[in-house]
Amino acid sequence: MKRQVSLEEISDGRLYDRHDMVRAGCGGCRGCSLCCHGMGRSAILDPLDVHRMIQGCGMSMEALLTEKAELNVVDGIILPNLRMSGEDEACGFLNKEGRCSIHPFRPGVCRLFPLGRYYETEDSFHYFLQVNECPAPNKTKVRVEKWIQQPEIARYEEYVLSWHRFLECAETRVAQEKDEDTVKNINLYLLKMFYLTPYDPQADFYEQFEKRLSAARGVLDF
Repeated sequence: MKRQVSLEEISDGRLYDRHDMVRAGCGGCRGCSLCCHGMGRSAILDPLDVHRMIQGCGMSMEALLTEKAELNVVDGIILPNLRMSGEDEACGFLNKEGRCSIHPFRPGVCRLFPLGRYYETEDSFHYFLQVNECPAPNKTKVRVEKWIQQPEIARYEEYVLSWHRFLECAETRVAQEKDEDTVKNINLYLLKMFYLTPYDPQADFYEQFEKRLSAARGVLDF
């Protein structure tokens, strides 16, 4: 989801890579779950997020969409996001104590918070600290890669870039298409290819993803 704000408005003015120290540590949140409320449609799930959640929760994508997630249009492309529900607009994965019930396999957007990604070119991105999002006082410094806790982080960052580039192309393709039925069919194809068709949990996710990405580029001709 593209944010129509300047980096100066929302960050500390610095860009970080995974080896840098950033003031994001908040002592395990100490019972706070404000970032799990009122997020609207912004907690967008990528294919790896859904794969991990399906495996961790033992449910299908269809069941996930029925109970904990929903589909919305993001920059012209239909993508899943975490569903906020109830009067307090809480994430459905919060338990009665206000803690994340899927913390070991939580989505990338949750691992990242309060950091964000700034894409300088289609081949690189940096992390930035969102200074107005988390109200916890006296945050401590923590290394970025330790904070986001992504296994095989170098491969993960390559995956993030590949998915970002692909979505950029898909958004351009949809924006240029004047036939509504074609736009609908493109979106249905992308949902089935990257989200609804399960990945083999015994095989390498990234290799499976790259094969699907290559096939989708061929079908959509970009």
